Amino acid sequence: MLPEAEEFDVVINEGEIKWDTFRSGGAGGQNVNKVESGVRLRYVWKNPNTGVSEEILIECTETRDQPKNKERALARLRTFIYDKEHQKYIDDIASKRKTMVSTGDRSAKIRTYNYPQGRITDHRINYTIYNLSAFMDGDIQDCIDHLIVAENAERLKESEL
Repeated sequence: MLPEAEEFDVVINEGEIKWDTFRSGGAGGQNVNKVESGVRLRYVWKNPNTGVSEEILIECTETRDQPKNKERALARLRTFIYDKEHQKYIDDIASKRKTMVSTGDRSAKIRTYNYPQGRITDHRINYTIYNLSAFMDGDIQDCIDHLIVAENAERLKESEL
């Protein structure tokens, strides 16, 4: 069983954005030469893939209107950050899936059923049950409880990292 996807939002502290304005140039006639309609935003962001703080620089001179250029620059920033965080999310899921997939090797066994001794050993959590007939009849709750405890312990360990 593989984990389900979770939604996440892009959080941008707009107080940390530094805005610069400049004369745009290009199409737009005299207006772009005399009015500061171009915008440049600078945002310091911690890259989730590397853990390093980076400065993102986005310029927008698409329209003759400064507020519209600000909107478009902010939308580009959100898209950029979303793409990076989403890629990190996808990479994390892929690495978890790789660890869940077995190699198919004989040494990668999950459980051993020893009928002569009436014993079952779950090798993932190193847990042994000495009542094989009850286990085969469906009394598996004890094993499930131990697996849940082991999974919760692993999640706690991952969250501490």
